[in-house]
Amino acid sequence: MSGTFVGMPEFPPSTQPAFPKAAHEAVNNPVLRENLRHATHTIRAKRAKAVAEVSDWAALREAGKQIKDHTLRHLDRYLVQLEERVTAAGGTVHWAADADEANRIVADLVRETGESEVVKVKSMATQEIGLNEALEAEGIRAYETDLAELIVQLGHDRPSHILVPAIHRNRGEIRDIFRREMGEWGRPAPEGLTDAPAELAEAARLHLREKFLRAKVGVSGANFMVAETGTLVVVESEGNGRMCLTLPETLISVVGIEKIVPTWQDLEVFLQTLPRSSTAERMNPYTSTWTGTTDGDGPRTFHLVLLDNGRTDTLADEVGRQALRCIRCSACLNVCPVYERAGGHAYGSVYPGPIGAILSPQLRGTASEIDASLPYASSLCGACYEVCPVAIDIPEVLVHLRERVVEGGEAVRGGNKVLLKPAKGHAAERAAMRAARWAFSRPAALRTGQRLVSRSRRLHPRTLPGPGRAWTGTRDLPAVPAEPFRDWWQRTGGGKGGAK
Repeated sequence: MSGTFVGMPEFPPSTQPAFPKAAHEAVNNPVLRENLRHATHTIRAKRAKAVAEVSDWAALREAGKQIKDHTLRHLDRYLVQLEERVTAAGGTVHWAADADEANRIVADLVRETGESEVVKVKSMATQEIGLNEALEAEGIRAYETDLAELIVQLGHDRPSHILVPAIHRNRGEIRDIFRREMGEWGRPAPEGLTDAPAELAEAARLHLREKFLRAKVGVSGANFMVAETGTLVVVESEGNGRMCLTLPETLISVVGIEKIVPTWQDLEVFLQTLPRSSTAERMNPYTSTWTGTTDGDGPRTFHLVLLDNGRTDTLADEVGRQALRCIRCSACLNVCPVYERAGGHAYGSVYPGPIGAILSPQLRGTASEIDASLPYASSLCGACYEVCPVAIDIPEVLVHLRERVVEGGEAVRGGNKVLLKPAKGHAAERAAMRAARWAFSRPAALRTGQRLVSRSRRLHPRTLPGPGRAWTGTRDLPAVPAEPFRDWWQRTGGGKGGAK
């Protein structure tokens, strides 16, 4: 595997269609659009209500931002401290530069136990590296235990949302998947299963129970890692995580290096903002923490795999590094008008929506067609920034990455500085921006051009020709005023009605 892998094993970045094409197909699927609209609007409304209960939400948001920025500036120090604390508590730390290395480490650790199956807690990091597929290639079967992840796995599907991976499925589709597939993976669905939520949940509970009780190896990610004690934290709503983290004899956790926080006091901030921003709950029903191993309590062996996979390269970008603050709450997806209509699969990564549009092109680079198109998968409305609990200015990073796509320039890939070439298909955009730069730096030429455009406005077309046709195909071309602003200002004395 070359480059950085960020999930979607069925569609590697080199073959995934560009976002506009994939989104066009999704928009024409009425069932998908209805599923997405209903789910995102419901979650959005509940989140707004939960956040409104907190009088100091703005202060918590700023605190989360400051903690994350401080940690990223001193990431090397805190990672070393974490390794020391985990090791002292009886765990073993492994460092993985990329997806291949992480998958190899996990596969070797599972083989050493002699087991051929693992149970998994919902984990974006393991999806990012394609761990399930890598384990399958080694003869090891991985069972997802989160309800939504189970639906995706049984349906031979791909996740389309960070928090609710099966958001694109309705209850009828889930019932059919359970009836058809459960028997191939373990306990079959009950006879006469309907699409009632309680029945679907009970079918999943019975199916998973035997796996929890049988599994000797658990695999997880982590929402946070506390450097001062070497503690890992998983927050979830179903209890499956607690089962996976406590029952197996061996626990392997794959965690991105940016998930670290310095102290337990810092963790307090995120345990308030994450549940309200994600599930609209005041607190998570299950908050599991573990520090190494303890005799007679929980797994006897613990391994922590610290994953880079492009994060260090992202850290080198002074503008783009703020994406590493992300705590995976998915609030930005639920307010994004683009995601609501296109769904998660169009983004070609396990990180969909606004955060995926800035994170994936940084982890993987912008060389592929899909990654070069992702910074444009936004209307720049700013709703994502307004709801982000760690104040990631996603529109700012989108514009920054658009400049990188169009102009190329310096970037860091694989720890080395490289000079990126401009992406194909943006020659007209580059020419237009250079013409604008030339005009704006010459006041006389700008004034002449403005007057010429105003005086010829009756001759202007209602739609643009050539590449501009795509822009005016969905919006009106702004009307040109009768006179330029500068002329109006001079004529009216700055709007006071008299000449200067």
